Amino acid sequence: MNLLVVEDDPRVADFLMRGLRAEGYGVQLARTGPQGLELTRTSEPSLLILDLMLPGLNGLELCQTLRAEGCQVPMLMLTAMNNIEDKVNGLRLGADDYLTKPFAFEELLARIEALLRRGREQRPRASKLQVADLLLDRERMEASRAGKPIALTAKELAFLELLMSAPGRLYSRERILSNVWGTSEDPLTNVVDVYVRRLRAKIDEGHPVALLKTVRGLGYRLDAGEG
Repeated sequence: MNLLVVEDDPRVADFLMRGLRAEGYGVQLARTGPQGLELTRTSEPSLLILDLMLPGLNGLELCQTLRAEGCQVPMLMLTAMNNIEDKVNGLRLGADDYLTKPFAFEELLARIEALLRRGREQRPRASKLQVADLLLDRERMEASRAGKPIALTAKELAFLELLMSAPGRLYSRERILSNVWGTSEDPLTNVVDVYVRRLRAKIDEGHPVALLKTVRGLGYRLDAGEG
């Protein structure tokens, strides 16, 4: 998923860029309203995070302009002012959600995931996922590699589906726990590591290319590249 952050405050922009990239998102930055408008038009981001107070074109004007052009990219608006009128105006002009500064990074991630999930639910869901010679049939919930069936438990299938839905995306342990096991799971548990070992044994052993990658200290990703 590629996100576009439109934020002119260097400290906030740096915080958002570093945090979102650590979560595995591709992130671009625009520091003015006009730059955000141009990047949205040309790069087609999956989600737009925009500050309300921007030079050249404020967040409300940027939102209104993009919606008038037919842009359907989900928009999360940030504001330092807890002003109900601004929030109502933003939602009426086409913003999908609002977050007031200062905010907890975990709340930002939860809102991003909710908006992206809503967008995916509105699009037809692919019945089959494929990474290299690894195939997952979502309708039958059956996996195979190089044409050979792989016996997986329900949790292993859910874990694999998460990784295959965005090949190359880096998933932290916290994000995996939230998506596969739910938020009630103890974040200190080693269940993710256990399931990574089980998945790796089932999908990678005996094959020349390992698909399930560990990025030390950050999390896991699934792709056919090296490393």
